[in-house]
Amino acid sequence: QVQLVESGGGLVQPGGSLRLSCAASGIMFRIYAMTWYRQAPGKQRELVAGITSSGSTNYADSVKGRFTISRDNPKNTVYLQMNSLKPEDTAVYSCNAAKARTDYWGRGTQVTVSS
Repeated sequence: QVQLVESGGGLVQPGGSLRLSCAASGIMFRIYAMTWYRQAPGKQRELVAGITSSGSTNYADSVKGRFTISRDNPKNTVYLQMNSLKPEDTAVYSCNAAKARTDYWGRGTQVTVSS
């Protein structure tokens, strides 16, 4: 059974930091591309950051220079370090594992940026 479990969300003040984790089980993690998405209330889901199986990364323009995606293959975990958080970063953050025509989703973790 494939599971992706996100953690690390919460309430943080503007300018603060959070580190999200997504732990995978039931897949050969190292061969999957991993991506973080987010969805704010009333908005479409958007790609935040992705990392390929070989370690190449890509970011949404809105988070470049503030967010960093990384992966730890022995731990089957992908991370999203989020710095200089803004209120507009408030959303449910979900991770996705993709390979060829197969992909899996986690349930998400809420991030709220507010003073």
